Parts: sequence; C-alpha cells; structure tokens
Amino acid sequence: MSQLHAYCRVSTIEQDAAMQVEAIRKKHPDAMIHEEKASATSRDGRPVLELLLKTLREGDKLVVWKLDRLARNTLDLLQIKDEIAGKGAGLVILDMDIDTSTASGACFLQMLAVFAEFETNLRKERQLAGIAKAKVQGKYKGRPATLNKDRVSEMLAEGSSHAAIAKKLGCSTKSVQRIRRELEATSPVVDEVEALENTPWDH
Repeated sequence: MSQLHAYCRVSTIEQDAAMQVEAIRKKHPDAMIHEEKASATSRDGRPVLELLLKTLREGDKLVVWKLDRLARNTLDLLQIKDEIAGKGAGLVILDMDIDTSTASGACFLQMLAVFAEFETNLRKERQLAGIAKAKVQGKYKGRPATLNKDRVSEMLAEGSSHAAIAKKLGCSTKSVQRIRRELEATSPVVDEVEALENTPWDH
C-alpha cells in the first residue's frame, strides 16, 4: 500500500515547522510528518531527509510545503527528484501545485530548477559588479577584521576602559563588552579589573 510522506525542514533550533505542518495537513491529513532542523545549503547533515529517501517505495509520494524546504540548488534538487523517480515514487510541492508523478509536473519542476539557478547566478554577478564598482570608488573595505580577543584581554588587564579599547582597536564598545563577557569565565584578570572599577576611591 502506497504511503504519503511529508518532509518539513527549518534552519535553526529557534524555528519550528508548525506552519509547514499545518499547510500540509490541510491538503493531506493522512500524511506521515518527518521534521528536520538543518541548513539546506547542501544535502550534507540532513539525516532525516536521507533516511526518508531510502524508505520510499513504489507508489509513495513525498510532499514538501515549498521547494526551498527540500533543496536550495539545482544539482541537489534534480538529484533528489531522480532518486524519488527511481523508486517509482512522486514529489509534490504544495505551494506550486506540482506533482512529479505526472509528465507535466516533472517537466515544470525541471524548468523551475533551471530558472532558480539562473536567478542565483544573476544575484552573484550583481553582487560582484557592485563590489568592483565600490573598489574603484574607494568605498569597499571588505569584511571587517576579526577583533583580537588577546589584545582586548591585555588592555583590560592594563586597566583600559571599554571606550579606550574600542577607540584603539577601531571597534564598538559593545564588541568589547561582548568579548569581556566571553573572557570572564576563563580570565581571572577580568574579574580583578571589574572589582577595581567597582571599588569606591577616596579623594
């Protein structure tokens, strides 16, 4: 007997798949829900999806809410589609009303994947063009340099204030405060400095 599986993915532990599950349940109340919390930049690190693809049988269908819940690049999408088809199963993309078990659905998904990849490449080209233009105009500085935690620790030990450290290292006081909090658990020097700052002095 064929089964209907639903794959619901979110990127971080702070998110949940409730919206995806609700949308799928409305259309397919009997679907078996498989949830995963993982990035979709590639297929790596997505054990729920890999296990699901292996368990599909002929006549089964895999339902996803939106295309990007399944794959974020053309290569992965087409490989997943072919794996599903090789099992004699179908892929259903709910928000686009695509069902690859039909000839028109399979063809439309293939074209959609190509256009999606094309748009991604256009965005990359526009970004590179923008960077090149900014470099010519002297406005591009690249990614900000990573703040040196050891240097911050040294300056705190020397009694420098957050503002003085920020000015010296060319960063914000919030960045200094963040690093200080990170150091507090391992650096007794920071505790001593904090104690000195909180000590009332007689003038």
